[in-house]
This record gives sequence, structure tokens and C-alpha cells, in this order.
Amino acid sequence: MDKKTRVVQYGTGKMSVYTMRYVYEKGGEVVGAVDVNPDVIGKDIGEVMGTETKGIKVVSMQDAEKMLLETQPDIVIVTTMSLFKDVEDALMLCAKLGINAITTCEEAFYPMNSNPVATKKIDEMAKKTGCTITGSGYQDIYWGQLISSIAGSTQSIKKIKGSSSYNVEDYGIALAKAHGAGLSLEDFEKEVASVDKITDEERKNLIDKGEYLPSYMWNVNGWLCSKLGLTVKSQTQKTIPQTYSEDIYSSTLGMTVKKGDATGMSAVVTTETEEGITIESECIGKVYSKEDYDKNEWTIIGEPETTLVINRPATVELTCASIVNRIPDVINAKSGYLPTEEIGELNFKLKI
Repeated sequence: MDKKTRVVQYGTGKMSVYTMRYVYEKGGEVVGAVDVNPDVIGKDIGEVMGTETKGIKVVSMQDAEKMLLETQPDIVIVTTMSLFKDVEDALMLCAKLGINAITTCEEAFYPMNSNPVATKKIDEMAKKTGCTITGSGYQDIYWGQLISSIAGSTQSIKKIKGSSSYNVEDYGIALAKAHGAGLSLEDFEKEVASVDKITDEERKNLIDKGEYLPSYMWNVNGWLCSKLGLTVKSQTQKTIPQTYSEDIYSSTLGMTVKKGDATGMSAVVTTETEEGITIESECIGKVYSKEDYDKNEWTIIGEPETTLVINRPATVELTCASIVNRIPDVINAKSGYLPTEEIGELNFKLKI
């Protein structure tokens, strides 16, 4: 009988409902789960998933190391926060114990260009203990692999221009707040937009200290440049509040966002390269109105010019399926902190 891939779920919020189900459906098994929410700790993961009892109870963060040592999983799926500093402890714990880990943390997709010091620490520990740490998710295909594949059929490139929108309601309160949802425009300016009104030197100092707040496309542009063999000359980021003409209720925030207040933000990242190719990518995350829907659009300007448009992608499910389909790749990869562009193409897996 084939050995089942043993998975620990780190974070049991909205995303975990899919990742855990997908693990079971692809022949793996969840052998442990961790969360900080006292309302979830002690519950069976079957209750979290809305299925039958699985015999696996959610433990607290304080008990995570003990549980990992006892269960000895093949990999840990971390679905908690969007910033690298917020998942650093979880990833370092896995690295210290020599356990592979993959996370939906958007910054973790290519943290080398936004938090290099923390990335290096985890990389060195993972190499020492012989495990692999990486970040994946929706961006792995829809902001990464699809774009590099289209570039592979292009003779010359002047510019790569991308835009992707998503509903912050689908990803939990931490992400919604990170996008400034619910803030007045004045508070948005102070708490979100002001971060990018700095000089290149100031930005570099923040990055070196691990204090920079990148938008998702900051790391995507770094991933794409690395994948395409481009040398980054400069990279800038600008955040713009999104608003709506009426009051709009956010179930994730548990509040009504008033007309004219920020429902979220658009972040535009522009990367200039030594090779003369510009990458300009935008992510729009906000509380959706009834007219809004997810959209992913990329254009490669060159010879020839090609535009890819994907309307209404099931972003949550695609994110979680990408994570689970990546599991065998991570387990079989070399040790260290590896962006997925170094691991190879993401393909469909019948079994994990």
C-alpha cells in the first residue's frame, strides 16, 4: 500500500477548509492542525471542514512544536497571514525541525526582494536540516507561470503589463485590513499610502531591516524577473484607495464601509530592468460590490503583442489547489528557501 503524504495544517481559517479537503481528496492525510483562535482550538478538523469527524484536533500555537515532533509530517501548509514577518516564526519552526513547508503568504512567493534577512535565516536553517520552504498559491500560475510561458512564445518584449482583482472578503480579516478596507481616505493616506512616499534609499533601508510593506505584485515582479533572467534596475510601488458610491457591508470586517471610504486598494508596482524590459503590475483588492468580480489580465507588449484575460477565476479554490498540487514538488526539491520558479512548473497531480 502506498504511503500517504502526511500534512499538518497551520492556520484553520477560510483557506484551510479547501486545502485540507484537497489533501484528503488527493490521497493524503492531515495529521495535525494549529491555530491561535480559542474558539477553534480543541475542535476536530472535520468540524472546521464541515465534514465527518477526522480524529485530529486543532492545537494552540504554544503546542505546535510538540505536535510537529509527535506527528512527523512530510509537509506543513501555512495559511495564516500575508506578510513574511507574520509567518516567519512558523516557517522557521518548520526549518528548525527539518519539516518541509509551503505557505499561501503572498510575500513568501519571492521574499528575497522585500525581506532578504529573514529569508536568508530560514534558507540557512532549512539547508542545515534538509528541508524545503516555499510560497505558492494563485500567483504561482496566474501571475507567474502563465506569464513566463507566454513570454516563451514572444520574439521580443518591451513591456509586461498585468492587473488582477480579488475580493478581500474571501481571505479573512488580516488581508482586508492590510488593504486598508474600512479606513477613511485620510487614515488610508496615513496608514497605507504613506508607506510608499519614500526615497529609494529609505525603501532599501526598510527592506534590509525587514520592515517594508510590499504589495503582492512587489514579490511577483521579483519572481518574474528571476524566472525570465532579467536584472532589476529599479522598482517602485504606489497604492491608491478604492471607493464605492454607496455604503457597502463587509462580513469579514463586521462593519459597513461608508460611501467614499476605502473599500480596499490598488497597488501598482513598476520594475525597470537592465535589459530594457519594464514590468508594470497592479493588484486590486477590495470589498466587492454586486457589480464586481475577479479578473486577471496580462499583456506582453512586443513582437507579437499578446493579451491574456481570465474573467471570474475561482481565486480561493485556485489558490488552494495550487498549494496542494505543489506538495510533491516541494517534498522532492533541494533544501533551502526556494521560490517556486526554482522548483519547476506547477502541474496537476492526481495524487500527492
